Amino acid sequence: AGSAFGDRGGRPPRLGGGGGGDGLFLTRRRGSCGGGTPPPPPAAPGPKGPPPPATPAHPGGATAPVAERAASLDRLADLLERDTQSLMAILVHEARKTIPDALGEVREAVDFCRYYAAEARVKLASLALPGPTGERNELHLVGRGTFACIAPWNFPLAIFIGQVAAALVTGNAVIAKPAPQTPRIPARAVALAHEAGVPAAVLALAIGGGDIGDALVRDPRIAGVAFTGSTATARRIARALLGDETRPLVPLIAETGGINAMIVDSTALTEQVVQDIITSAFRSAGQRCSALRLLLVQEDVAARTLDMLKGAMDALVIGDPADPATDVGPVIDTAARDRLEAYRLSMRDRWLHALPVPAAGDFVAPTIIQLDKIADLQQEWFGPLLHVVTWRAGDLAATIAAVNALGYGLTMGLHSRIASVASAVGEAANVGNLYINRSMIGAIVGSQPFGGEGRSGTGFKAGGPHYLLRFIHERTISTDTTSAGGNASLLSIEDVGGV
Repeated sequence: AGSAFGDRGGRPPRLGGGGGGDGLFLTRRRGSCGGGTPPPPPAAPGPKGPPPPATPAHPGGATAPVAERAASLDRLADLLERDTQSLMAILVHEARKTIPDALGEVREAVDFCRYYAAEARVKLASLALPGPTGERNELHLVGRGTFACIAPWNFPLAIFIGQVAAALVTGNAVIAKPAPQTPRIPARAVALAHEAGVPAAVLALAIGGGDIGDALVRDPRIAGVAFTGSTATARRIARALLGDETRPLVPLIAETGGINAMIVDSTALTEQVVQDIITSAFRSAGQRCSALRLLLVQEDVAARTLDMLKGAMDALVIGDPADPATDVGPVIDTAARDRLEAYRLSMRDRWLHALPVPAAGDFVAPTIIQLDKIADLQQEWFGPLLHVVTWRAGDLAATIAAVNALGYGLTMGLHSRIASVASAVGEAANVGNLYINRSMIGAIVGSQPFGGEGRSGTGFKAGGPHYLLRFIHERTISTDTTSAGGNASLLSIEDVGGV
């Protein structure tokens, strides 16, 4: 009662019967999520069948004014800032973030809240549209219903908050499903959202594995899905949303991975190139969607660039993410380590450089792998593995075409001091984010909207001025104001006689 979202909002669909939990749902969990077993989130019933329909009052009517929904996001941002240190501690422990990465993630979550609140106040206002004399036309933006927000483990706070905040501020109810590897930080985020005034009737947490996500996206009462994860999973979600001929057509807002390339020509400043490669390929143990996977260096400067890169790699500190000196921590879990290590070892005869790592823990050695051609890399390897291909002067257009042919289009980097080269790459590269003479990671909310094309996503870009529009219905109301006898004011007469 009295929440900023109003007290008439319908509950999002439940995944399980029974009482308790007040919108929190606990399902089966996996084991240790990085350095010990974290305590579980608040217990609540497990899934026992499909959810009942959402009460239409909240989804259909957007019961609280936009200003109140936006104010709740501003309060959530304040609470995230208040609890920065404790949130960082969970990120370091559970998601295996280094301290700088943990701090950056909390700040990004705050940015999402404040940015979407500000955008909603402007973008979601009703619009008066032109028309002839005697006609009034209005465009209203309303929430779609209940959104399923499915977030990844590599940014379990920032991406989670970004999805949820966008869906809530546009007038939707939300069932938020975090990755099973990182349940604690989203549970804390939901608790803070409730403290900020978002009622449990509007925001629920569904913790579990792929079976929970599958149940969510297949239920016809889910009005939209926001997903960040692999391209393969995004395809499965799309098929599930379209496979039921009886359900409404609903949006899938997907941001997936990419085989992200950096192009380096002979005019680039080698010291800057190497610094940006280190940041882009190895920070966060390579576990960013935007991370550099494929270095394309002009053969004239390849030897010098790679020699300097090897020296810079040797200076990296690999170890406990809780140690302030650590540059590269472990990957998310043992399964990820084993998958990456199996591939890395299969390419051993292609290694140009590899670092030693601690024997204990889920560490993957930062490694440079030489390839013959761009097409040799057909899969994203989500870790600190950098592939290198050289190209000849005059082959820039063919190099870009080969990258485009991979079908992904998330990020690309370019290092060149020739303005015409930057212009040519910008026009030819099919990528959502092009970074010129800088690193390829760390997109800033509001300044560098993030998202890809092709196999890398559906758009619109998170943290950008059009993102909120994917979460809403547009409704046009046209009124003939002459129908009341030519006096438009008669339309406002209240029916007090029961006629």
